[in-house]
Amino acid sequence: YIVGVLNSLSRVTYGKKDSVSPDSLKSITSLSSEEKQDKLGTIFFSLEYNFEKKAFVVNIKEARGLPAMDEQSMTSDPYIKMTILPEKKHKVKTRVLRKTLDPAFDETFTFYGIPYSQIQDLALHFMILSFDRFSRDDVIGEVLIPLAGIELSEGRMLMDREIIKRNVRKSSGRGELLISLCYQSTTNTLTVVVLKSNNLPVFFVFIADPYVKVNLYHAKKRISKKKTHVKKCTPNAVFNELFVFDIPCEGLDDISIEFLVLDSDRGSRNEVIGRLTLGSSAEGTGGEHWKEICEYPRRQIAKWHMLCDVGGAFLLPLYHKPSFMKIQSLVVSFGYLYFDHPKD
Repeated sequence: YIVGVLNSLSRVTYGKKDSVSPDSLKSITSLSSEEKQDKLGTIFFSLEYNFEKKAFVVNIKEARGLPAMDEQSMTSDPYIKMTILPEKKHKVKTRVLRKTLDPAFDETFTFYGIPYSQIQDLALHFMILSFDRFSRDDVIGEVLIPLAGIELSEGRMLMDREIIKRNVRKSSGRGELLISLCYQSTTNTLTVVVLKSNNLPVFFVFIADPYVKVNLYHAKKRISKKKTHVKKCTPNAVFNELFVFDIPCEGLDDISIEFLVLDSDRGSRNEVIGRLTLGSSAEGTGGEHWKEICEYPRRQIAKWHMLCDVGGAFLLPLYHKPSFMKIQSLVVSFGYLYFDHPKD
């Protein structure tokens, strides 16, 4: 899989040190109109190892030829998030540059405590995004740089890579979630146990840090919410976390429960990996599971459920809650609109 990705990446510029001429940065091969539509631009950066400080240094210089993510202004507000794989302990991001398709960041990030002998085992993942004030930021594309074979002992290495479309392995869908439910009719409570996930999608070779957000709805209005702890770097997480919800009405006819599996990303809005809804009107296993707990109260019943793609769903910050409440029930042809605070 990685070999196929590497074959799609552009060449590496070796042997140059310290600086690069403006002409070399601006020289982009002329493309036909059809090719330009498929191109997502190029990122320019440099790598260096400071032996005296035992520090790995990455300078994100610029990106060129980015696509316009805002159809009205025909421009973008780009920024770049960078993660060192495989452990994902080091995550950084550049500032947002407004209204440009050729952002010049020139930002340097220094990572201390990484022995030079370990550099060959690492990889850099760049995600290029466009900031959106009112919804989730648009993903322009990504770049993966395995550091195996890259020699930094002779000084700074200048590199460039073509940005490619974000690659999600579709063979495993959005993954599965194992949920256990128990309805206590005497106390009018619903016990929910988030047990484990299975085969969550891998973005490029970028494995998620998943957690599950649980929302309880009464008559389509959210009345309670819980969330699990984050599990680091795994598509097959074991949560085993129990939540008890008080039901404000007799029976479960007007009750539904939503599970959102998210990828934890410190310093940014967490990305929704997949969604599951259980309730009397839910289709498939979601409706079957709900029917069973209603028929057999006080019995803990566990089932695996396939997660759905959120499709066109996005999150809007609730800075002015009254103005958004009227459109919470809006359903459009490509999916549901979900509203939540990005820090939840």
